[in-house]
This record gives sequence, C-alpha cells and structure tokens, in this order.
Amino acid sequence: MGSPEIERDEPVTPAGRLFLRPEMDQIINSVFGVKNPLDVEAVKTEIANSMMLKHPRFCSLMVRDPNGREYWRKTQIDIDRHVIVKPDPLDGDDDEDAANDYLADLSVSSPLSTDKPLWEIHLLTAHKCAVVRIHHALGDGISLMSLFLACFRRADCPDQVPTIGSEPQTKQRNGGTRNPVWELLSFVWYTLVYVVEFVLRSLWVKDRKTPISGGAGVELWPRKLATAKFQLDDMKAVKTAIPNARVAFVVGPNLTMNHAFRWSPNVFLETINDVLFGVISAGLSRYLDHRSPKKLQEGLQITGVAMVNLRKQPGLQCKLNQEMAELMESKSGSPWGNKFGMILLPVYYHKALATPLHYVKKAKTMIDKKKRSLEAHFSYNIGYFVMNYVGSKIACLLNYRIVCNTTFTISNVLGPREEIMITGNPVTFIRANTMALPHAITMHMVSYAGRADLQILAAKDIVPDLKFLAKCFEEALLEMKEAAEAEATSRS
Repeated sequence: MGSPEIERDEPVTPAGRLFLRPEMDQIINSVFGVKNPLDVEAVKTEIANSMMLKHPRFCSLMVRDPNGREYWRKTQIDIDRHVIVKPDPLDGDDDEDAANDYLADLSVSSPLSTDKPLWEIHLLTAHKCAVVRIHHALGDGISLMSLFLACFRRADCPDQVPTIGSEPQTKQRNGGTRNPVWELLSFVWYTLVYVVEFVLRSLWVKDRKTPISGGAGVELWPRKLATAKFQLDDMKAVKTAIPNARVAFVVGPNLTMNHAFRWSPNVFLETINDVLFGVISAGLSRYLDHRSPKKLQEGLQITGVAMVNLRKQPGLQCKLNQEMAELMESKSGSPWGNKFGMILLPVYYHKALATPLHYVKKAKTMIDKKKRSLEAHFSYNIGYFVMNYVGSKIACLLNYRIVCNTTFTISNVLGPREEIMITGNPVTFIRANTMALPHAITMHMVSYAGRADLQILAAKDIVPDLKFLAKCFEEALLEMKEAAEAEATSRS
C-alpha cells in the first residue's frame, strides 16, 4: 500500500513577493453593502461552502524558508478566525460614513496576521455591510472580483451567477483605413517615449509640488475615505459627444480600464475611460483652484499611476462556472493571480476651459497614444525581471520611487451587470480600496448594476476636505453631461 502523497509548498509568484514586502504589504479592502440585516451564521455557512475556500490561495499559510523565500503551505481553515463580527455601531453620521471611516483606519498599519491564510471578513452588522480584506499577494482586482461573483447569485435569477460583461462590439465613426506602416511607426515611437519616461520616473523625474502632493513616509499618515458616485449612463452620454471617437457600445457597464488598454494593429477597443480621466482632470483642477487659486501654473501636469490588466481576455468572467483549478491554468487566456502593468497617466490643471468636454477630449488624445505603446507590458516585464534576477528589495525600491515621484493612483475594476445577492440578501453597493501609499490620494472605482463608485482615500492632513473633492468629481461629470446634451440639441 503506497504512502499518501505529500503536498509540496508552492512558491509565491514574483508579484506576490513584491506585495509581501514590509514596505508594500498591500491589502485590498472591499466593502459590500446589503439591503437587510446580516445573518452572521448564514454568512459563515455560505463562506464555508463557497468556491472561495476551494481555492488553494485561500487555504494556505504564507511561510518563509531559512533563506527568506516565501511559499504557500496548505492548512485547515477555521472560519471563526476569519469572520470577525462587529455588532456595535461605529462613529459616523450615517452607515456610509461609518464604513468609510472604518476602512480608512484599516488602510494604515493594519496588517493581516500571518498565522492564518491572508484574508478576513469583518461583518459590520449595525451598518449592514461586510468588509472583505484580502492580501494583494493572493490576486489582483480582476481575479478577486471574478472569485467573489462566483460566490454570489443574481437577484433576479437566484440559480444563476452574475455576469461581468461581454466582448464589446465596436462601432467606428468617421471610419477609414489606417496605414499599417504609420501604425507600426507610431507604435514603436510611443513605446519608446513612454518607456523612457517610465524609467526616468523611477529614478529622479517627479511632479512639481502641489497642495495634493504626497511623498516618502506619507503612507503612514492618518487617512480619510470618501465616495464619489456616478451613473454609467451619464458617462456614456458624454462619450458619445466626443467627435471622431471610436465608441464601444457594450451590453452592461463595461467601464474597466483593465479592459480598455489592449493594443491591436487593427482595432483599439475603447470604453469610457477617457470620460473617467476627463472627470479626474476636471475635478482635480476644480479642487486645486479652490485650495490655491493663484499659485498654480496653467496646464501644470499632475501625473497618476494607473493599473492595466494584461490578460488576453478582459477578465475571468467567462470562466465563472469552471473549476478553480482550471482558472489557475497558466495557459488560460485569463490566468489567476496578479497580471497587470502600470502606466503613467498625466492630467492637467486648467483654471477654465471653453467647455467641460475639453477635459475629455484632452484625456482621449492622451489615452489614444497610450494604447499605441507597450508601456504597461514593459512595466510588468521589467518588474518580473528585477524580482527574479536582482531581488525583491530593489524591485520594491523602484516601485516606491515611482509612487513618490507621481501624485495619485487610480484603478478601475468592472463589476457585475446585474444586481446580486448573498444568502438571499440583495447587495446595494460594491466598493474597494487598498492600503495607503506614499501618494496623498489613491482612487479605486468599481462598477455595479449601472452605477460606479469611486473610493477616494487621502491623507487627512493633506486633503482635509475630502468630501468636497468627491463633490468636485461628481459635479464635473454632471457638467460634462449637460454640455454633451447641449451639443446634441444644437446639432439636431
């Protein structure tokens, strides 16, 4: 009789090792609001029987060998150690403020315990929401969103899992044939320009100081969190008003920048990210004008760091019904884990433009150039090379310098098209943010059932009036929508 097979420890991926560095220690903090009071025991039972606990990453300890190398080691799960119940009301004017303040406190110096798998769920029963904390070493936003949705069901059809989206069908205005030689030359040129800029940002080039600048050590400063709320239909209305835009007409809220940035010599798949970045540019300009109306130079560049999905498919949504082992196949079009690159995303301060739509037009011009480059692939592959052949300490230093030399972080994950529920309880919102960075402002957007919530995490001593900043973003989109409707009326 043969002896049972012994499970071997599995090495942590290079990206996972980077996120486990003490200087990084990145945790994704998500919050799910529900309509009805939480049933704690039902939630625990649902988690215990969910696909999440069939995934090896959620059932493994992170251990280090004598040389300091990180590995995953399978272990038994004690649900009661991972589900933390907070029955008492928290401070805050309402449920949203209470949850945001709780998340803000968790974003600074609140690591996950390494004597259990690196995830927790905090049930804020008095505020009808659940905070899900998952270490970034386990996966990126695309991976985790897909796994979450495999554990949920559609509110209108409880027997079905929700869908994240479908491949967009592009419709091009002012169609025409592009010169393939010119396409190749522009591709090589923009790749060279943006790669050089990326390298210089990791060394010494940095943004000019503004009232929203962060820097080394700011990741340890106390945080505040506010939410800017958008309607996807408003964003799409603005998108259609931009001349000569290639518009992706999609079924459902296909918002994610993780989908948009994929270079192809024939078609540039484009969603409404240029609207989002136009809103960011307009909102930051309005906020900076409020903070220092006479001190900033017109056209001042404010550089952000954006995360870009590099999978062949926009997400894992096509695989929600497959086994998790199949999801983790490296040959899959949408492998599990951290598969994203970084791009530098410049926006510009303007005291006033002729129309709010000019912010979107400027954003579109910039994004079109970014799509004609391999900047995101370069950042991913150079990080992989440094992690493997130089070491995680140097890789972490380079990443830290890029963040210190820019002004803000932004990411954007596509959520479910339909309203969803868990344990029969309808979900009212889905939001996410990460641990604090040297940036004074980090922004993370998640779309859900026709809406999009932008979580704005900021160092409270640098951005003391964070709700005003959120309002600047919301009002910027509404003004763009009004301008788009006015242009449509004038053309008709």
